[in-house]
Amino acid sequence: MSRIGKMPIPVPPDVQVTIRGPEVTVKGPRGELTRTLHRDISVRLEDNELVVARPTDHRLHRSLHGLSRALLANMVQGVHEGFRKELEIQGVGYRAQSEGDNLILSLGYSHPVQIAPPPGITLSVDKSYRNITVEGVDKELVGRVAAEIRAVRKPEPYKGKGIRYVGEHVRRKAGKAGKIG
Repeated sequence: MSRIGKMPIPVPPDVQVTIRGPEVTVKGPRGELTRTLHRDISVRLEDNELVVARPTDHRLHRSLHGLSRALLANMVQGVHEGFRKELEIQGVGYRAQSEGDNLILSLGYSHPVQIAPPPGITLSVDKSYRNITVEGVDKELVGRVAAEIRAVRKPEPYKGKGIRYVGEHVRRKAGKAGKIG
């Protein structure tokens, strides 16, 4: 039995779950998410808990069991609390600005880089113009948008300049050793 798959998912009182065959819709105070699970995986609502079950112990069913449970748990958490990723900008002259919904990054290129968020994602910049927050209800989408922002200027290994996740450790390399003094 999958350790993750056999755990029931508690559903908060302000979250509504609708199950129509393989399609599960979760609606909460922050939004609504819908996902179609594999046809062999069954989901049922019992006593304000979602229970995910698999029909057999075949390898495919075992792998889908834990995956389906994790996806449903992320949907419930997303519509109830939401997800957020925080990025920080390191480097002299590097900065970010909000212009409407869009994000404008000045990162040492000859032009500013403009990023438009997909629907359901909110981008915000703090007053120091160095910290970016990506928020939304879909965990996968929040992570993808944060990764796309980071990919605009990844942290380089010599001075550590670029965009990184808050708390991310960047391995530093030693520079040239030819200069003495």
